[in-house]
Amino acid sequence: MKGQREVESASSRGRLRARAGPPSSKGAVSRGLHPLRLGSTRDCLLYVPAGYEEIAPAPLALTLHGAGGSARSGISHFLHLADTAGVVLLAPESRGRTWDVLAGGYGPDVEFIDRTLQWAFDRLALDTRRLAITGFSDGASYALSLGLTNGDLFTHVIAFSPGFMAPARRRGKPPAFVSHGTDDKVLPIERCSRRIVPQLGRAGYKVRYREFDGPHTVPESIAREALRWFSSDEATKDVDAPKDNRM
Repeated sequence: MKGQREVESASSRGRLRARAGPPSSKGAVSRGLHPLRLGSTRDCLLYVPAGYEEIAPAPLALTLHGAGGSARSGISHFLHLADTAGVVLLAPESRGRTWDVLAGGYGPDVEFIDRTLQWAFDRLALDTRRLAITGFSDGASYALSLGLTNGDLFTHVIAFSPGFMAPARRRGKPPAFVSHGTDDKVLPIERCSRRIVPQLGRAGYKVRYREFDGPHTVPESIAREALRWFSSDEATKDVDAPKDNRM
């Protein structure tokens, strides 16, 4: 009971307790796409890239879908790029139609994400210098919120077309990659990323910001750049320049 109360307390504060370490003896994970079967109806997908080797710890990107989405939609932006980049992808599904903080407060989604992360940490050799939380639309808002709350776990935050951010107590200063379409009718850029990015800059976060001519989407060129930024040392460069950085 005490342990469950501690988990619930951490989850309600947006805190993730999972931590990476040497893989335990819980069994090897084969390469490719797998369901984790941790949820009865809403689950999580894991993708292990073709070149994964336990002797060479791999980066991991936790990918979050938009409202009404699924693990497949959440993982889709990076799935065809993961083998080349050598990145492990983990795509949990929200317990409801969207993520908990958008529906009233942190709780069940934090707890489920924690379970999926610990499952991966226990079975895969992962590079603790390259742990990203990423998302699109509502998933981007949640990635920013949860990423800044858990900046002592996540080393990078990637937000494609976010609407807002609502971190709890912030920890660490993970660099962020933010992109947004100038013709976005779902989450208009003026009241979303053009407000969020300066807020991040004022708070001391390094931000790479990309505006592109287009709607509420993730162009492949943007996804490629974000993954390259995450898997290299480019995140150390601060290129926050909203109106002069269009693609």
